Amino acid sequence: MEIKLSGKASNIAPSMTLAVDTKLKQMVAEGVKVFGFGVGEPDFDTPEYIRNAAIEAMNNGFTRYTPAQGTIELRKAICAKLKRENSLDYEPNQIIVSSGAKHSLSNAFAAILNPGDEVIVPIPYWVSYTEIIKLNDGVPVLVPTKKENNFKMTGEELKKAITAKTKAILINSPSNPTGAVYTEGELREIAEIAVENNLFVVSDEIYERIIYDGNKHISIASFNSEIKDLTILINGMSKSYAMTGWRLGYAAGNEKVIKAMSSVQSHAVSHPSSITQYAATAALNGPQDDLKNMVQEFDKRRNYMYGRIKAMKGLSCIKPEGAFYIYVDISAYLGRNLCGIKLGSSLDFAQTMLEKGHVAVIPGAAFGTDSHIRLSYATSMETIKNGLDAFESFIDKNIE
Repeated sequence: MEIKLSGKASNIAPSMTLAVDTKLKQMVAEGVKVFGFGVGEPDFDTPEYIRNAAIEAMNNGFTRYTPAQGTIELRKAICAKLKRENSLDYEPNQIIVSSGAKHSLSNAFAAILNPGDEVIVPIPYWVSYTEIIKLNDGVPVLVPTKKENNFKMTGEELKKAITAKTKAILINSPSNPTGAVYTEGELREIAEIAVENNLFVVSDEIYERIIYDGNKHISIASFNSEIKDLTILINGMSKSYAMTGWRLGYAAGNEKVIKAMSSVQSHAVSHPSSITQYAATAALNGPQDDLKNMVQEFDKRRNYMYGRIKAMKGLSCIKPEGAFYIYVDISAYLGRNLCGIKLGSSLDFAQTMLEKGHVAVIPGAAFGTDSHIRLSYATSMETIKNGLDAFESFIDKNIE
């Protein structure tokens, strides 16, 4: 019997980050000691007051359907947060909550794309961007960026990528995988081009609270009413509140766009978990001390990892300004043998490092640049120190 899948599904690549994490967990289950720098997941527990709110929701019977767009209490809390932290004025009908920021992105592209519409995506990009766009009948237009610009797309690079089919621009600041943060001037230039060409800007701001060295996150929607109307702001609870498994993301935008996203969501999943929504409301309205402490710890890990990698022979990287990743250039090792295996790609490097060196990293091919790997420092300092020791030792002893 022939199993006939859709062309759309067949054209979607599985997530390399989750594949590496699955292999890592399998090795650990088999008793192998592995150091994981793969999945971007804070190693902190969800703050206690948020967990207590979830328990309260269950004990109070808050376990039934909510509106597809999300509870009014949570949407009001998001509006208050956007006003307080981003100088943005939104009404609850301009907010939708979803089952994670990834789900918010999917809803956004479902709402704005017609078959063949193009979305401009700077390289390197987060692994799921291109696949989410393709799943929603769009065409990712990939724009290479330069290391000297901290892998940020310039206005000139953006202009060259625009065609008659361009529908949207996707930006991510702070960036996964590079940790780069767009400045106000850089965002204003992108905003002017978007308005001039009447293009949506899908702005993924999930790492906005995880930022260092006095850098400031600025939402592109905050400049004026024209760019605000064209922006679909994506955010969520996973990174800032260590709520990855809770699955709660949200989007803010033009009321028509949000209404369309709500219609899509109502048929796909109805709404996010009622208990998670209750907990997220508590998170946004509650004390933020846990977040500040978490960022301080990430900063220590960032500085340590950056210093170690920069000192390693054959490797180079830019210092991340936000998020919790370091994007490492391994091009000096490509074409050489590692543990007897010819390194023709970042995937070869990552597979050899995991299977032979017992260190999990993500190949840069997942992000559009095959000359790099990504390491996450969303893990303990002990794991970082011991893992980097193992990483460096394995290369030194086995590279030819």
